[in-house]
Amino acid sequence: MLYSSRGDQGDRDLLLLFIILTAWETGSSQVHYSVLEEAKHGTFVGHIAQDLRLELAELVPRLFQLDSKGRGDLLEVNLQNGVLFVNSRIDREELCGRSAECSIHLEVIVDRPLQVFHVEVEVKDINDNPPVFPGTQRNLFIAESRPLDSRFPLEGASDADIGENALLTYRLSSNEYFSLDVPTTDQQVKPLGLVLRKPLDREESPELHLVLTATDRGKPELTGTVQLLVKVLDANDNAPAFDRTLYAVKLPENVPNATFVIKLNASDLDEGLNGDIIYSFSSDVSPDIKFKFYIDPLSGKIIVTGHIDFEESKAYKIPVEAIDKGLPPLAGHCTVLVEVVDTNDFAPELIIKTLWLPVKEDAQLGTIIALISVIDRDEGANGQVTCSVMPHVPFKLVSTFKNYYSLVLDSALDRERVANYEVVVTARDGGSPSLSATASVSVEVADVNDNAPAFAHPEYTVLVKENNPPGCHIFTVSARDADAQENALVSYSLVERRVGERALSSYVSVHAESGKVYALQPLDHEELELLQFQVSARDAGVPPLGSNVTLQVFVLDENDNAPAVLLPGPGGGAGALSQLVARSVGAGHVVAKVRAVDADSGYNAWLSYELQPVAGGAHSPFRVGLYTGEISTTRALDEADAPRHRLLVLVKDHGEPALTATATVLLSLEDSGQAPKASSRASTGAAGAEAGLVDVNVYLIIAICAVSSLLVLTLLLYTALRCSAPPSQGACGPGKPTLVCSSAVGSWSYSQQRRQRVCSGEGPPKTDLMAFSPSLPPCPGSVDGSGDPQASLDSSGKVGCSNILFFYVCIHLVLQNILIIL
Repeated sequence: MLYSSRGDQGDRDLLLLFIILTAWETGSSQVHYSVLEEAKHGTFVGHIAQDLRLELAELVPRLFQLDSKGRGDLLEVNLQNGVLFVNSRIDREELCGRSAECSIHLEVIVDRPLQVFHVEVEVKDINDNPPVFPGTQRNLFIAESRPLDSRFPLEGASDADIGENALLTYRLSSNEYFSLDVPTTDQQVKPLGLVLRKPLDREESPELHLVLTATDRGKPELTGTVQLLVKVLDANDNAPAFDRTLYAVKLPENVPNATFVIKLNASDLDEGLNGDIIYSFSSDVSPDIKFKFYIDPLSGKIIVTGHIDFEESKAYKIPVEAIDKGLPPLAGHCTVLVEVVDTNDFAPELIIKTLWLPVKEDAQLGTIIALISVIDRDEGANGQVTCSVMPHVPFKLVSTFKNYYSLVLDSALDRERVANYEVVVTARDGGSPSLSATASVSVEVADVNDNAPAFAHPEYTVLVKENNPPGCHIFTVSARDADAQENALVSYSLVERRVGERALSSYVSVHAESGKVYALQPLDHEELELLQFQVSARDAGVPPLGSNVTLQVFVLDENDNAPAVLLPGPGGGAGALSQLVARSVGAGHVVAKVRAVDADSGYNAWLSYELQPVAGGAHSPFRVGLYTGEISTTRALDEADAPRHRLLVLVKDHGEPALTATATVLLSLEDSGQAPKASSRASTGAAGAEAGLVDVNVYLIIAICAVSSLLVLTLLLYTALRCSAPPSQGACGPGKPTLVCSSAVGSWSYSQQRRQRVCSGEGPPKTDLMAFSPSLPPCPGSVDGSGDPQASLDSSGKVGCSNILFFYVCIHLVLQNILIIL
């Protein structure tokens, strides 16, 4: 059969070009053939010249050579036709033995140019070898006293072929004494044997001639035979006999080597060699017994030669035979039972079989955490084990079966208090001395959502300047959740409500993750002085838990409103203030009053009046009260004064920067007879009214000074009480400064801690408290109270002082407003 590797025409051209360009080329195995062994001389193998792409005419000129690599001239090439043929006998078994694969490797060498080709010829097996026995005759010596079913091993035949040609079957010639025991395919280790089927009788048949035939499965079948000569021997009539058939002895484990076990005694009634006894372990005794014990062949004494371990084997059953020296030898048998006595040499073994972890902190009492088994390889009291668990843990052991325990929950868990337990289980046996073992079980407590987010304070106070930029960060709320993972993931939201006619969410918003509170639009102190709302913190647990915190956002006033002059007439419209003045009025006479208001509060609403210089530098006979706005004469008027005076009054608040407004006052001087009288009467009435007003102002200023003094004392008391609070409350930290202002109307005290109007409910704003902020620090419009003791006020402490402070400030503001209006 031919296996050839051929390429296309392009590969052939490339190969020819490569041969021309090189002087030497070595090829790999290019051609494969197969041939049956024992083929006759001249048997065709293959067209080697054609398969190697060599021209027949080139074989001789190019010095064609065939090298069989030491295989002789088994194969040859006909140079006339390029055919590879069998030249001499090929014996596969001689070449390759019993190898499954057998090949002859050839090298073809041609010159001009030099080329080397490799040819492989596979030699296939034929059934040319019959089964062969080791000898032509086998002698067997069998005593006539051998019992039935005795087995006598035979050596099988061998076949030099392979495969099916080497598979053998056996048959025994017909006879009445023996049968052939042939092992099955999976019992090849067991030898071929004869089995005694009928008792032998030397006197009747001293010799038996049998023929054993082996046949292979080749085609044709080949056979081999061996002659079996069975010689029947005379019997040794008496076998050795032991005192007892069973000897029992107890042996402690871990005894040293050479320890005496027992001495056996057997007797034989025969004499001479037939009565000499040799002791030995039976041939089928296990190797372990031979390793651990030794029997003296002459005395029958058994000693220990290996390690005796009760846990390995509790007893050893040793078959012993006593054989005499007769021909044939006879044997007596007994059994030695060695019982191993246990000692406490093994500590208990703890095995954690199953773990149900982690354990939820709300798990029910009795929940199984782990299954534990304990093993002690000792027995009796040495193997009786008691288990216990370490104290002060919320677990206990419950016995479920012999040496099986359940670790169960004994008391409630709280992950926030203890998140992990290292539970140590101890097992102790009842031996003396007692041995013990421990095992550690790491119990992780899984979180459940049993803790709501908690704020550090129930209420925070935030100070924000009005006119803040939209989206300004004004505060950060922070809540801590004692749970873990998603149960501790806190999100923040507003508790929606209406502020007046608008929704709360149109004023402020809160970032769901960071808790930052933003003002969505500029806040106006004049519109909203206190914005009180709640922020909710909820975790991501199932079900979610939450809590609320109250934020009081005080809008600090800024000087963003200029003074507005109030003119007489319906609605106080724009224009000039006109007033008739009699020339007969004296010095200090109040001739008019400029009234102005400021929508701001505090210093930003405290107005002062100034009379602008007259154009041309002329000295005016009038002046204006710095804080009252009253225009009065500086001297008595005379005829030289102009009949008309145009006064420009500058109204300025005390904000930073100050805002101003101007009022124009037109004064007309009258000197007629009637008019002066009427004017005199009017002036007299006006003078009386103005004098009464001045008196009222004096009383108001005195009242304001008194209330301011009480306010200062209250502030001092409030500060002292706050500083007496524990340090953890932050009461002694830097607080809001208290400003005492001196002016022409007295010393006034202002607080920066409260506002005038609050908006904490559904109704319209109400007057509560007003704070004067003449010198606020230049912050970007917000005070972040997260962690700053100045940003939050303790709303739960010092309630009494706060109420007193609130009361005095209210009285102070009422009196101030009355004074400003007047």
